[in-house]
Amino acid sequence: MNELIRSYFKNLDAPDKRIQYEAFQSIINSTSEQVDWAYEVWDELVSWLEDDDNHKRARGAQILAGLAKSDQEKRILTDFVSLWNVTKDEKFVTARHALQAIWKVGLAGDQQKMLVLHHLVNRFHTCKDEKNATLIRYDVLQSLRNLYDETNDEKLKQQALTLIEAETDPKYQKKYLKLWK
Repeated sequence: MNELIRSYFKNLDAPDKRIQYEAFQSIINSTSEQVDWAYEVWDELVSWLEDDDNHKRARGAQILAGLAKSDQEKRILTDFVSLWNVTKDEKFVTARHALQAIWKVGLAGDQQKMLVLHHLVNRFHTCKDEKNATLIRYDVLQSLRNLYDETNDEKLKQQALTLIEAETDPKYQKKYLKLWK
């Protein structure tokens, strides 16, 4: 890991929130491509997923999801459950950040893509009684759209359209369909 990336991780704990945010954004931006330092921070990020600090849980989930494409050892297959648990965090904003990033795991390979797809579809169906079900469903469909845009996998599009058809409220069905036009 080069010194610049190391400094970003150090700045995540800076007293100045602006510095923290800039460091986080820089880390996220760097994970848009494969990196050679994923395993230098992997175990620490996994531990963040259960940290008492919800900001750390959210950051850990988002960074780890981004690093999945750099995971040649496929550790994410073992750590996915911990990552997925953050999508159901007690703090909705934390859960939402994790849910909005989870699709990136699907960029790591077919096995990872199927794992993400399975969990997203299941979440779409099981969240209907949750307080923020429509936002969760929107995030699930947005995640499928993001993954589709990156992979052009028609199965993802068909699955999303099937989920949208399952929505019984025409108002939300229309809103969800906008993601796919």
